[in-house]
Amino acid sequence: MGGKQGAHSMNSGRESNTNKNAVTEPRWFQWLLIAIAVGYLAFLLLLPLASVFVNAFQKGVQAYFHSFADADTLFSIRLTLLIAAIAVPLNLTFGVAASWAIAKFDFRGKNLLTTLIDLPFAVSPVVAGLIYVLLFGKQGWLGPWLDAHDIKLIFAVPGIVLATIFVTFPMVARELIPLMQEQGNQEEEAAITLGASGWQTFWRVTLPNIKWGVVYGVILTNARAMGEFGAVSVVSGHIRGMTTTLPLQVEILYNEYNFVSAFSASSLLCFLAFLTLIVKAIVERRMKKERTFEG
Repeated sequence: MGGKQGAHSMNSGRESNTNKNAVTEPRWFQWLLIAIAVGYLAFLLLLPLASVFVNAFQKGVQAYFHSFADADTLFSIRLTLLIAAIAVPLNLTFGVAASWAIAKFDFRGKNLLTTLIDLPFAVSPVVAGLIYVLLFGKQGWLGPWLDAHDIKLIFAVPGIVLATIFVTFPMVARELIPLMQEQGNQEEEAAITLGASGWQTFWRVTLPNIKWGVVYGVILTNARAMGEFGAVSVVSGHIRGMTTTLPLQVEILYNEYNFVSAFSASSLLCFLAFLTLIVKAIVERRMKKERTFEG
């Protein structure tokens, strides 16, 4: 009996070694893949980022901070924050509602709704901006009516808000739909069976289970809202001090050969991106810890 167990152990060990050798590449090949990945990232990501900060501080720290004293640049920063402050809560509300409906209920048109949520991923942001111009511009379908009622959407802040909402609204929903589908309906059904109302079930059962997914979706939405250029560029009209967000202000400064100010404004966007990545990493770590604890 002991001999059989020993033979079985030897065979298991051989199979384990065979499988290990089958999936382990030579050391030189591993280093080659690492070198290719690092070189690719360095050339396409790290080098451009480094050039932004080098050019931003080209004339010293004083010139760097002085570039933010420009009234138009300060306005573009405030407008960018305002657009994000409007777009993020609206898309958060839509994303949670749409995800809850798609993941928890069966209804006619469910597949169509899921497809429409993905539409901004398939449509170019520039095309999205042109769509709003065709709808709400003076020569557009609704333009004459809006003009008659003194409502201005295109080449104004409301148009920028609409364009930003369009390009960012799938972010929260796309994070929550698979998460809520994976969790199923058992806890909600149990809560309702015990007498909880719909809102009580949502606030005390559903929302705690998806809180990190919500935070993750908000982070992505905020990052995209602050950095959006294509759709906003079409609907804004590039009116300095009125409709220029920070990415548009970078373009204006660069086209005027004001390179230090342009790269200084770009560095601010980079700082926002770094902050977003840090928060994203923290959220992912917390999510991983909670899943490990629950497992």
